[in-house]
Parts: sequence; C-alpha cells; structure tokens
Amino acid sequence: MAFVVTEACIRCKYTDCVAACPVECFHEGPDFLVIDPAACIDCGVCVPECPVEAIYDEKDLPPEQHEYIALNKRLAAQWPLITTAQDPLPDADHWAEQKNKRGLLTENTEQV
Repeated sequence: MAFVVTEACIRCKYTDCVAACPVECFHEGPDFLVIDPAACIDCGVCVPECPVEAIYDEKDLPPEQHEYIALNKRLAAQWPLITTAQDPLPDADHWAEQKNKRGLLTENTEQV
C-alpha cells in the first residue's frame, strides 16, 4: 500500500513532503500534488511534513477520501515529477482550512 495525497492539498500545494521523500514519488499539478503508488516505498516520512495533514497511508484513508487512491495513480502518470521543495501557492493559507475543494482541482496542466 502506498501513501495518498487527499483533498486538503488542493489549492495549497505545500511541498515540505517533497523535500522529505527519499524516492522522488511526488508529481506536481497546477494546484495539487500526488504520489505515484508504484514509486512510493511506504516509509511515511512525508506524512508529518504536510502542514495541512493531506497525506494518509492508504489503509487509514477516510472513506470520503477513497477516490484519491485512483486520482493519485492517474495524475502521477500525467503530471511531471517534482523533486525539490517550492513555495506554496500564494493563497495557500486561505485554502488550508477550506473543505470540499475537490471541484476546484485543476487536472489539466495547460489550464494554468
């Protein structure tokens, strides 16, 4: 089982997790990060690094976040690898506490 980035990351995109990852399994979209489940080694070092608690072990994923398992797998195949930490999105602090952000996810990297 791999770790999964969930809804809390949408429109925040803090990248502290990327800097901690020993195997470079994060991929970057316009306003969200995902974990490639084929590259993740299940070490969990990314979990405590996320300031919005967006990363879960797949087995501990809340039921309402299960769609993110397939979403991480699909988008990791489409989005570029990110290997270094970057600044979060400019309004990340505003979005950090927001709920129900799934409809705001930008999947197409050409829309930005």
